[in-house]
Amino acid sequence: MLAIGLALAACSAIKLGYNTLTDVSYWWLDSYIDFNEQQAPAAKQELASLHAWHRREEVPKFADLLVRMQQLAPASISPQQACGVVTEVQSRLGFAAEHAEPAILKLAASLGPAQLRHIERKYRGNNEKFTREWIQPGPEEVREKRYEQMLDKLEMIYGSLDAPQRAVLRQGIAQSIYDPQRVLAERKRRQQDLLQTLRRMQEPGTTPDAARTALRGYLDRVQHSPDLAYRAWQDQLLQEGCRTFSAVQESTTTAQRQEAVRRLRGYERDLRELAGQAS
Repeated sequence: MLAIGLALAACSAIKLGYNTLTDVSYWWLDSYIDFNEQQAPAAKQELASLHAWHRREEVPKFADLLVRMQQLAPASISPQQACGVVTEVQSRLGFAAEHAEPAILKLAASLGPAQLRHIERKYRGNNEKFTREWIQPGPEEVREKRYEQMLDKLEMIYGSLDAPQRAVLRQGIAQSIYDPQRVLAERKRRQQDLLQTLRRMQEPGTTPDAARTALRGYLDRVQHSPDLAYRAWQDQLLQEGCRTFSAVQESTTTAQRQEAVRRLRGYERDLRELAGQAS
């Protein structure tokens, strides 16, 4: 839910998108779980409650983060500063996950064997799609796809980038250690981890404390993979992304940096207005 919200926060339809987030999140979850008649209204109520809490408590904090980004935008931004923003976002998302824990526990306890099989089939379809889009194409096609995605995101902040600036981005992509095979392997590990965790939580005699411990263990393994080699690679990939962003920022003109401040201020204004709608 929050990941969708952050994606919507970077587009002109932020307020419309955020206001429909409860419905979007419900249909996304339903595509994985296939809610029954008893679960559906409870899930909608929990999502609405989480949405209201997030609007009231977290949206203002993201607006404050946008203020700090506006302060950074007119000057050079070091890789460390860029990664600092990422770390702050990750911290906010982790806090939201903790807040959602009681609702997640309640939902997990209500899932039946058929729904776990439905989740498994959904995962299988997702993995097949990822394979088609990211593994079957050649390395050059994958690099081009990543370039186009990152270019779109950067131009949502700076406006159009010129040829030398695009070359800076291309160089960062060309030197990237990104490996879709490693991404897919970790995705599959997390998927199996979740399914096994859900099955453990539903075993006869499982106490609420044991279920909570199992869930927290899974969430911790999502944030900190037990595969130490993957964790090291993931951190290197993050540092690489921060260096690439820093290099692109260094190549921008004064006018582009002013445009970045203007757009960030607009996103901040939208968030402030959304927070003001909290009841």
